[in-house]
Amino acid sequence: MPTFPAVPLGPTRSSAIMRAVAPLIACLAVGGCVLDGASVRDAAKSAGFGPKEVAAPDFVAQSRRQGGDFLPVGVSAPPREIRAKSAAGVKALEAELDASRQRNEARGRDAAKVGGAVKPPAPPKVPPAE
Repeated sequence: MPTFPAVPLGPTRSSAIMRAVAPLIACLAVGGCVLDGASVRDAAKSAGFGPKEVAAPDFVAQSRRQGGDFLPVGVSAPPREIRAKSAAGVKALEAELDASRQRNEARGRDAAKVGGAVKPPAPPKVPPAE
């Protein structure tokens, strides 16, 4: 069986490792100071390390509304087209929903009565085995 000579880990080997790791440590230290990481991300994208931009398919682009961006801080939203119901409108809607619930409950009771009046069919008669 061949034996391999041991590789000495002298000062040249450790200094080479430190020279290779130093840029990584520097990048991590500088990246920790960045608040949102946008500059690091942009630099990585311009160097070709980021994900490739993919255009949205036609059906997605056509289904999106135009101007769907967020409003800037300090700008009020435009007034809504639909106004909120007044107190009288809310009461009328509650009364309508209560009436609909009562109708549905009455229909359910009627269906339960009809279902209870129907007798289940008799079990089939099986001829005796020979």
